[in-house]
Amino acid sequence: MNEDFNMQNPNRGAMPAEFAGVEANVNIDFVIEDVIRVQNTKKRSCRPDDSMKFTSSGGSDVVNLQEFLNIWIVNVMPYRGGQILGYAQFPGGSCSTDGIVLAHQFVGRNQRTATHEVGHYLNLSHIWGDGGCGASDFVANTPDADGNSRGCPTYPVIECGSANMTMNFMDYSDDSCMYMFTEDQKARMNAVFAPGGFRATMAD
Repeated sequence: MNEDFNMQNPNRGAMPAEFAGVEANVNIDFVIEDVIRVQNTKKRSCRPDDSMKFTSSGGSDVVNLQEFLNIWIVNVMPYRGGQILGYAQFPGGSCSTDGIVLAHQFVGRNQRTATHEVGHYLNLSHIWGDGGCGASDFVANTPDADGNSRGCPTYPVIECGSANMTMNFMDYSDDSCMYMFTEDQKARMNAVFAPGGFRATMAD
């Protein structure tokens, strides 16, 4: 994540010229404060229902959300016949469940699931606005897209009258093919740390 939020992703060399001018160094550094391990022999998987966020249901309670990003890493998360890589709570949700959840197999040096989910945690929507052309991700300098990307798209993918920003961390492209945030995404993330923002206490 430190690479991704500080414009040091090793795949940035593939950046299309049309997007190079809006690429952002978000300038956020992540440091591990503590690791809490919970062994639950009764659960081999976790549904994406926040149960892992409570000691009372065999998980671990939120720790000092005013200062820390809480990350729960669990076994597989089955859902509707498949599995979820991770999920996040946007700013403004319940304090008792604030943070992100990751399935353990999608955590590691070359994985981008944590980067994507922290983007949501910092108030970024999916690059395609969770709709078709015209749906907004509330960021001005990310082009409209008709839906999410899959695999490793070859630039340019033209939808909605422009090239898709498939390499943005808030798309669904393969991990090795995502390597950028934009300046307007950076501004939207920084707003949650500003005075009056939901995560302002983390900036102290």
